[in-house]
Amino acid sequence: MKRENHIFDELFVLELANNHWGSVERGLKIIADFSRVVRFNNVRAAIKLQLRDVERFIHQDFRSREDIRYIKKTLQTKLESEDYAVLAQAVKQGGCLTMATPFDEASVELCGRLNLDLIKIASSDLNDWILIEKIALLRKPVIVSTGGSSLKDVDDLVKFFDNRQIPLAINHCVSLYPTEKDELELNQIDFLRERYPGHVIGFSTHERNADLAAAIMIAYAKGARTFERHIDLAEGEHAMTPYCSTPAQTDAWIKGCLKAKAMCGGSGDIKRTPPKREVEYLDALVRGVYAARDLKAGDTLSDDKVYLAIPLQKGQLSCRELMRGEVLLHDVPQDAPIRIDDVDCPYAFDEGLKQLIYARGL
Repeated sequence: MKRENHIFDELFVLELANNHWGSVERGLKIIADFSRVVRFNNVRAAIKLQLRDVERFIHQDFRSREDIRYIKKTLQTKLESEDYAVLAQAVKQGGCLTMATPFDEASVELCGRLNLDLIKIASSDLNDWILIEKIALLRKPVIVSTGGSSLKDVDDLVKFFDNRQIPLAINHCVSLYPTEKDELELNQIDFLRERYPGHVIGFSTHERNADLAAAIMIAYAKGARTFERHIDLAEGEHAMTPYCSTPAQTDAWIKGCLKAKAMCGGSGDIKRTPPKREVEYLDALVRGVYAARDLKAGDTLSDDKVYLAIPLQKGQLSCRELMRGEVLLHDVPQDAPIRIDDVDCPYAFDEGLKQLIYARGL
């Protein structure tokens, strides 16, 4: 299962949601514009749809309730199965993975017919076991958001997917739209990584665009490796919500993550190998061994016969190699550097080590 988790690694999920507003043409425009952002940044991304069987999802007695925003928008943004097929095909052609959040069992079946690459479980459905069991039958990799959940909810869900060996990524999420800076709770990424070490941990983000770059950089540094953001176009009759991003804002968001990746560097599981120029810089600060007075061949090095000072010169012993009791092979005048060839020690007979010592310093 862990081998299959690579699909989540450094994956950007662009949530189209209902921002097509029931128009295939608008949906295609969003997909085209954001696919370019993905391609220009050379990253892996999924463009995600939301699927609902609207006729059965909303009880018939409430379909006329325009005062309930969620119901009104769901009805206004209805698309047919054939429309979703067109959008999914456009996502593939744009070089992105196909993905959807199904909110009912009929929509799960549609995900199967469309052969989508990934499935999302929304925070609101994290303990909807009728829906979850239906999703598991698809055997597709799943990302779940944990907004508003209890610890038992998440534990149960993880155990359920682990038992079925279905890859699962777990997104830290705060289900407030928008999420203010002091509500982001990014330390939860640390908690999720420690509690579910076999899973990729992600960040589903709803903060305002002014906070985008900072939030994703912190999330990446904390170990989040999949990232989700709502996307939209700032055009048309419908105003953008403050937790959605335009192509330009999404471009900055992705670039913030890439910058964080560069700043964080390699693996956090092993000691890094310092670059040559860093080693050379530090070698210039290392103290070399100098004769405290005129020394003769056969003298034994001791604290009263040598001193340490910068700069370190080529071939000179440094404080790292100095050993009390070593015997001089040659005379060394006062204040002269004591070189590797001047002492009777194992270093003097190791040609590889001698080359390193003669290559460093002034």
